[in-house]
Amino acid sequence: MVHALPTAGEVADLADTASRIRAAMETVITGRPDLVRHTVAVLLAEGHLLIEDVPGVGKTTLAKTLGHSIDGTVGRIQFTPDLLPSDLTGVSVYRQSDQQFEFHPGPVFANIVIGDEINRASPKTQSALLECMQEAQVTIDGVSHPLPRPFLVIATQNPVEMEGTYALPEAQRDRFMARLQVGYPSASAELEMLERQEDADPLADLRPVTDVAHLHALVGVARRLHASTAVKEYVVALAAATRSDPMLRLGASPRAAIQLLRVAKSLAAMHGRDHVLPDDVQELAVPVLAHRLLPSTDARLSGRSVAETVRATVATTPVPAAAHRPGRRATG
Repeated sequence: MVHALPTAGEVADLADTASRIRAAMETVITGRPDLVRHTVAVLLAEGHLLIEDVPGVGKTTLAKTLGHSIDGTVGRIQFTPDLLPSDLTGVSVYRQSDQQFEFHPGPVFANIVIGDEINRASPKTQSALLECMQEAQVTIDGVSHPLPRPFLVIATQNPVEMEGTYALPEAQRDRFMARLQVGYPSASAELEMLERQEDADPLADLRPVTDVAHLHALVGVARRLHASTAVKEYVVALAAATRSDPMLRLGASPRAAIQLLRVAKSLAAMHGRDHVLPDDVQELAVPVLAHRLLPSTDARLSGRSVAETVRATVATTPVPAAAHRPGRRATG
């Protein structure tokens, strides 16, 4: 099905709303504009986000800040080793009064679900999110319950080297559109953070800048953005290159290529463009691809990270000349 391209007004509305969300988040998240920009791009692509780093750098704060910026429902899950799948999805309870089962929804029934330290739960509990993240629904006792839209999971995890963690299964990692690493702030950003949070919590003063209905409409705008055949061929070429790279034993899935294109569209619209450029794809290649790939034995022995391999793939994969030319222009 061919959808109409977004109008210039729709693209401008998306860019303006994204700018306001970023500005709101940056009152809390100090000195990390790239991190905030990529987070908002994933939001507008209605993708799921995995935030990984050591404790104390602001992973949960980033997730909560995004949730506070949108006037919608927010569910919070603290993952622990004893958490059960039903604690996430909900459970059917038998009512003695009318001898019927009543479904009690779990915390995944929200527009934004914040999963804190997801890799501290068992693989069995982690897998309860697979259907939620892929199909936006939960099936309990043979009955499917749709989740509210837009639906996004923002999960944090500690590095797998830390005690008490379980590595996320490949199928689970592949459901996340992107993985972002917070990192330590610069000295100036950390000083500003101390001054802002010395006697107050800026998160408490954060107010929503848009609602879920508007956000859902903007997700549709981003999906309809123009991507030329040459840009799509470039995305496919990047994904294919990872599948034949001797430094990798598991390459990018077709889902990875789809999600890379979708989030590149969001980033292009955030810049006020009605078409995707190779630059958009290249900027997001590492966040979208790296967490899905597995290094080969040679890569592990040489100490080469998967992110380095993805950067090398981007540097060596030719960009079709036609991909640099703008596509059809939006009207209106």
